[in-house]
Amino acid sequence: MRKTCLKYVHELAKQDGRVVFIGSDISNRDLAEFSAEFPDRFLMEGIYEAHIVGMAAGMAMTGKIPYINTIATFLTRRCYEQVLVDLCMHDLPVRLIGSGGGTVYAPLGGTHMANEDIGILRVIPNMTIIAPCDADEMARLMPLTLDWPHPIYIRLAKGRDRVVSSDEKPFRIGEAIAMREGEDVLLITTGITTARALEAAEQLGNAGISAGVLHVHTLKPLDNEAILDAIYGVSSVLTIEEHRVIGGLGSAVAELIAESDAVGSIRFARLGLPDVFTEELGSQNEILNKYGLSIAGIVEKARDLVGK
Repeated sequence: MRKTCLKYVHELAKQDGRVVFIGSDISNRDLAEFSAEFPDRFLMEGIYEAHIVGMAAGMAMTGKIPYINTIATFLTRRCYEQVLVDLCMHDLPVRLIGSGGGTVYAPLGGTHMANEDIGILRVIPNMTIIAPCDADEMARLMPLTLDWPHPIYIRLAKGRDRVVSSDEKPFRIGEAIAMREGEDVLLITTGITTARALEAAEQLGNAGISAGVLHVHTLKPLDNEAILDAIYGVSSVLTIEEHRVIGGLGSAVAELIAESDAVGSIRFARLGLPDVFTEELGSQNEILNKYGLSIAGIVEKARDLVGK
């Protein structure tokens, strides 16, 4: 997913002289061609994220479109004030590409896991937050970022994730995608949990439970209409995310349901990482499986929710 994303930054730079890349403590592996072709628009600033965001804001004020890439925790926690004040308060077209959203960097421990990045950015006005489910969807997203008028945070997964998106379902920023229809339970997902939810829905179907899957790639602005339309008619709703249950997709959907007159009596639950610091060392899968975000865990949670 990261390779696809950075490849498209290079392609956008070929199309538009406003595109600038700024990196922080990252490998040049996927950017060698960009740096060779556009050395004056390729800036590697080192471990200096607060400065980078401020610099990108200044460049955006002069008409540039900066794309920043570094580890997600550094882009969100380390320079939160700069993101809020320099970018979002001025509503500037800077693209923050966060590598390793969620538990990708689990082998490095809790300091490097971005389990709260969506929540802390979702509360900032003017911020757009997008979590593609696979590399193909990333390829459909990137051309749309060129002329989007607001700051964007793009949450990158580990890479080599199973491709479940399709050209048959158009990708538009801010519009959720119905991946599967169902009558008993609706699985609302984002990022890599969409692939897991689709497999879980298949298993639920084999057990006599009709499960729909709605992929919410854009966490902000949230597609309220599509979510409410998908909820209508089902008895249960389960949100699934590689993020803490507080502040992310589940919270956004819960807020929407609570404030809507269009939703009747439904069973609702959130499946994500608990409200704890994830201190374990291990792989991404080991952490997700421990907290019920495996396919089996999704199936079990959905079965409990619908009472079957």
